[in-house]
Amino acid sequence: MRANVLSRTLVSVTAVAGLAAGGLAGAGVGYAASAPASEQSDQVASSGTAVALSTSNWGLSTAQAVGVQCWLHNNDWGYNGPYDGLLGTNSWKALQRYLKFNGWYTGPIDGIVGGGTVTGFQKLLKNWGYYSGPVDGIVGSGTEAAFSKWADYIGEAC
Repeated sequence: MRANVLSRTLVSVTAVAGLAAGGLAGAGVGYAASAPASEQSDQVASSGTAVALSTSNWGLSTAQAVGVQCWLHNNDWGYNGPYDGLLGTNSWKALQRYLKFNGWYTGPIDGIVGGGTVTGFQKLLKNWGYYSGPVDGIVGSGTEAAFSKWADYIGEAC
């Protein structure tokens, strides 16, 4: 049992270090310009320059991610960014709003894809009938496959 806990701890530390370095598989970097001053009401500060945003598409194609962004916008979950196929901070904030509204997520709406967001998303996928794996906060092949099926379904409306 201790070996299992140690293994999970090492995997978690490695994942955090990989995210911090931007080198974890599935994480990339997208670039977005600051929103106009009239649209920055929920931002703490803006430098007025382009900023790097982490993206987490979890294996989705660009077309599938565009469908998710379109669905988030059309269903009023607060996504007003471009349909660029990069699920970055603003896409994940909108997904967190949807998860929180349905009781699947209790964390802050910060766009950070941590264990709480992943757990909430796995609950969403189970609820929609696309995921049968464990709700463990770990993005594995089962979570990615279920996300792909869900994205295909919701993307049909866009």
